[in-house]
Amino acid sequence: MEPIEGFEDFVRVRMPSLYRFGYALSDTTRTEILLTLREGPGYPSDLADKIGVSRQILSNHLTCLRGCGLVVAVPEGRRMRYELADGRIGRALDDLMGLVLAVDPNCACVGADGEPCGCGQ
Repeated sequence: MEPIEGFEDFVRVRMPSLYRFGYALSDTTRTEILLTLREGPGYPSDLADKIGVSRQILSNHLTCLRGCGLVVAVPEGRRMRYELADGRIGRALDDLMGLVLAVDPNCACVGADGEPCGCGQ
């Protein structure tokens, strides 16, 4: 198979976005926020109630998601409305939700911290 011209440059430029997306999805609260915002924009207090976390915890995760470039805050008077930064994020989440993973029940993966990764659970 011949290498695709410019592929290495493409990957080098796009990898940081994939890392940020993966980091966001590595936390259950951030994943729940993204999945909730996939359904439509939301306000922090409503999101906190729906997800079942404190407003402070939600605020910390929204800050992270904004920093990753996955959500944006839209001012509405004295309130902030949060939404996905790009509609393609919602479609990517839909695609990921539709995946059927063949997980090895005998998985013995070990993460960078030396702890089992949990993929066999």
